[in-house]
Amino acid sequence: MAEQITAPMVGKIIKLHVKVGDHVGEDDPVVTMEAMKTEMPLVSPIDGTVKEIRVQAGQQVEADDVVAVVE
Repeated sequence: MAEQITAPMVGKIIKLHVKVGDHVGEDDPVVTMEAMKTEMPLVSPIDGTVKEIRVQAGQQVEADDVVAVVE
């Protein structure tokens, strides 16, 4: 089953750690975002394969925007 990784708050994506097709483990960083002058990694909730990345470095995101999908 696919799991979505969402932005917890308004911020800016500053780094992508994976690409589509990469295998990730639970709690592996997928992207890093900056919000309120703090960097925070957004991690995979499951072991799986990255199916989608919906953001690019430098992109602004809103709270609850889906940034990636892992299956």
